Amino acid sequence: MATSFKALNSNDVTRAQTKLHEAIPVTGTILSGTYSDENIKNYSHGMFQSVYDYPYLSSSANHIIDLTAGWATDSVLSSSSGVDLRNKKNDIYNEMSQILAGYDTTGSINKLDVSGNFGSAVAADKMEEVLVFNFARLLTKDEIQKQENGFTITLGVSSSYATPFAKTLDVYDRDGPNAKTNSPAGEFNILYATGSGFADSSERPCGLLFYQAGIAVVTSSVFKSDFVEACEMDGTGELIDDLLVSGSISGSADALRHRVQNISFNNTTELNSTIYFCRANNSEFNYSSNPTYLSSSQIRVKELSSDNPVSYVTTVGLYSEDNALLAVAKLSEPIKKTPAEEYTLRVRLDY
Repeated sequence: MATSFKALNSNDVTRAQTKLHEAIPVTGTILSGTYSDENIKNYSHGMFQSVYDYPYLSSSANHIIDLTAGWATDSVLSSSSGVDLRNKKNDIYNEMSQILAGYDTTGSINKLDVSGNFGSAVAADKMEEVLVFNFARLLTKDEIQKQENGFTITLGVSSSYATPFAKTLDVYDRDGPNAKTNSPAGEFNILYATGSGFADSSERPCGLLFYQAGIAVVTSSVFKSDFVEACEMDGTGELIDDLLVSGSISGSADALRHRVQNISFNNTTELNSTIYFCRANNSEFNYSSNPTYLSSSQIRVKELSSDNPVSYVTTVGLYSEDNALLAVAKLSEPIKKTPAEEYTLRVRLDY
């Protein structure tokens, strides 16, 4: 009787990777309006604000994004009077810089830089004051998909707080497939801005998108006349610099949410597979080791001793070298196996 086991060699095993993508829309109404801010969670530490897709006290709520703001220690805002939460705002900027931009050769923290070259000495490229979108793993999965114009944040940049979307600015990933790799957080690219607020079709770098980290960093200048016009960030008419200096981080997050019209991107799930080609040649697996295959020491499927053996394949088991069962694959229906047939069963393990 043929053996119940057959060794797999290197030609019987291959590996593959499949990337699955899912479109993720985050509307401004979720960020500000739909649930009267009951889906917004602030913390006693005051260093960031969390947004949920449903009132956060509900058991069905899902955490989707964290918002925060900060500025560099040597930012011009640092010398302002009446600074609130100075250390926390500096800590936020330094933490983001350490994680996303790393350190230079002297051990100093690199600044976030819209050129993508964190060692650049060009002062105009440095982002001194930033607004941070930290997306939850629930949305980004393994990473944000790298595709041309695939990631977009539409911001309202009208000067009026009451009508923020009279002018809009699209912050988008222009060069997705050509990702940069000089970040300790993985691949990233430069975010550019263009939209109805611009007088022409020009575009300007305004931030950075980190694909694996799921973080977008945008310069606060998008709400200044540097880009379109000076924007009122709250009901009292405070401008972005005033808010970053005298307001809380949660207050900056509130102001940012008020001016987000839409966020859209595709996420990526990496599905790794090992594929085993289990080959049953004509002389193999024609008998069964199942006890019910025999009746009174006679093979049930034979009427005469001269009849060809026959078996029905229903299951493939993958074993370790010491014959420990590791995985089982079931066929959709039994396959008749005789010496007149050969089969190759393709077994795929996904992880």
